[in-house]
Amino acid sequence: FRSDTQKNKAAIIFEGDNGDKRVLTYLELSYEVNKTANMFKNKFSIQKDDRVVLYMPMIPEAAIVMLACAKIGAIHSVVFGGFSAEALRDRIIDASAKLVVTADGAFRKGKPYMLKPIVDEALSSGCECVEAVCVVERNEQDIEWIEGRDYSYNELIKSQPSKCEPTIVEAEHPLFLLYTSGSTGKPKGVQHSSAGYILWAQMTMEWVFDVKESDTYWCTADVGWITGHTYIVYGPLAAGATTIMFEGVPTYPDAGRCWKMVEKYKINQFYTAPT
Repeated sequence: FRSDTQKNKAAIIFEGDNGDKRVLTYLELSYEVNKTANMFKNKFSIQKDDRVVLYMPMIPEAAIVMLACAKIGAIHSVVFGGFSAEALRDRIIDASAKLVVTADGAFRKGKPYMLKPIVDEALSSGCECVEAVCVVERNEQDIEWIEGRDYSYNELIKSQPSKCEPTIVEAEHPLFLLYTSGSTGKPKGVQHSSAGYILWAQMTMEWVFDVKESDTYWCTADVGWITGHTYIVYGPLAAGATTIMFEGVPTYPDAGRCWKMVEKYKINQFYTAPT
């Protein structure tokens, strides 16, 4: 941490579409990342260079899993939670992913929607590389659990220690893979390196957004896109700011949702898109 006071400062403020709220301080986030990293190593034998695919909603565990992969030198590849089973399958196979991390589902416009059944469909053929699926139980809907393949993140995380030594990697070691949309052909995996990416993420946070440690910053993107990687997770946290994670849509329960959140959390940096 940059200072003794930063560890008790909010790193991530989460607001769910259904009204759920959660605040993780920098110290709490560190503990959660370490526990998840230990779980990956101890339960799923994830090591440096292994690929982990995320098919997640916009919940804190998405950021935690990304950072846990970075902690142990594993390469994460986030697939947008709105993509089809076929699109998910293509990316899993191309990355030769060993582990898939998903959620039972999430909430949109106040109603639950499901993610795990799409993972099941994606893995029904051609994904022999996948050894396990780790499921965050978010919306508590009934899902199918496949014995020996599917595991509950919520249960496994309880027994993990909160200390984890980082795996040292080279500057050019891959941090993550992120695939193009595939609208012009086969999706292409773009690889980002560890040192250069995180440095540029921090620099652009400071140079473009003028974000300081005292700022509460909200990028309304999804971690399924490069904007979400850089300006929800890596950039704001590297800059020591507070980042907002929002699960829902800006028009639910009414079109004032964004501005109510700005007022409630005293957000002073707001980054969004016309759409």
